[in-house]
Amino acid sequence: QRRLGEARVAAEVLGAEWHAPIARDLEIFYEEGLLRRVAAVVREVAPSILLLQSPVDYMEDHMNACRLGVTAAFARGMRNFVTEPRVAPVAGDVTVYHSLPWGLRGPLGERVAAGHYVDIAETMALKRQALACHASQKEWLDRSQGLDSYLDTMEDMARRVGRRSGRFAMAEGWRRHLHLGFCGEDADPLREALGDRVVHVTEEE
Repeated sequence: QRRLGEARVAAEVLGAEWHAPIARDLEIFYEEGLLRRVAAVVREVAPSILLLQSPVDYMEDHMNACRLGVTAAFARGMRNFVTEPRVAPVAGDVTVYHSLPWGLRGPLGERVAAGHYVDIAETMALKRQALACHASQKEWLDRSQGLDSYLDTMEDMARRVGRRSGRFAMAEGWRRHLHLGFCGEDADPLREALGDRVVHVTEEE
């Protein structure tokens, strides 16, 4: 219940619409029941841009949440897939973007590069305020992993991503999901929406 309240307050800070959770921490698995519930939310919202976790991350439930989101988006218009609760299929493109993993590396330590870098210097204070709402996470991280301040760690990663961009002081990195089944091949609404606050970088790893 405490985390439920934290998430709701964070959404208010960001001006976002809050949706009730459908699973508890760590209990996120790629299975039919959760998929039908996630797909119902996707159909209800009918997003044109979907921001998801990284397909590779240090936590299994993060990757499972990503897989659920991708499949739910793919099934948004499939009439033979019934959601829970039942929501009618929706038409239209959705472009899926994946965040960089926490720590900026995959579970085997490999570096993960972004294709889109977004300037977040002007919104860093708001991002920090929203993340600070997750007080129970800070307490757990302090005890279990010795992270004195996950807020400072978040800012440090933003600086590192900014350096990777070659342009911004602080940035977030995003990777566009393959377009097949989701949107047009050249669709890139994130760049269209944010303009010069986004730089597209192709780099050899």
